[in-house]
Amino acid sequence: MCNMTFEEINGDNSSERMESVAKALEDVLSSALPQGCITVGVYEAAKSLNVDPDNVVLCLLATDDEEDVALQIHFTLIQAFCCENDINILRVSNMQRLAEILGGVKAEGEPMDLHCVLITNPQSSQRKDPALSKVNRFCRDSRCMDQWVPVINLPDR
Repeated sequence: MCNMTFEEINGDNSSERMESVAKALEDVLSSALPQGCITVGVYEAAKSLNVDPDNVVLCLLATDDEEDVALQIHFTLIQAFCCENDINILRVSNMQRLAEILGGVKAEGEPMDLHCVLITNPQSSQRKDPALSKVNRFCRDSRCMDQWVPVINLPDR
């Protein structure tokens, strides 16, 4: 069921709403990172989805590298899997900001593959995260408007 107002459907306040959702996404990422609830990388994400899809609460896919055919095939497969398992999906632009939030480099010093990021439920906490609820509501409302994979731009800081 969609609970959108007429103004939201017609785009009024859409820029404020997008900024609010982008901020909520940053909060979700910032709180999930120290809890070890983030999987980074296309192949790592595919493995994690295969092992425990019920634990994944959000899938982020990059909007960069649109010309990479192999990457787009992976995205299509991941999107299909997420849709089948009721996992919310967001396309994220501004990979540089995403790298800043997530720390940007692996322990070995090489850059992270940020083309796909999964956020999982922390095992220790059953509380409801208001930022995650806001992002999930945005995804649900977007699906109601036939936008199955909405795009969020993470603003520079």
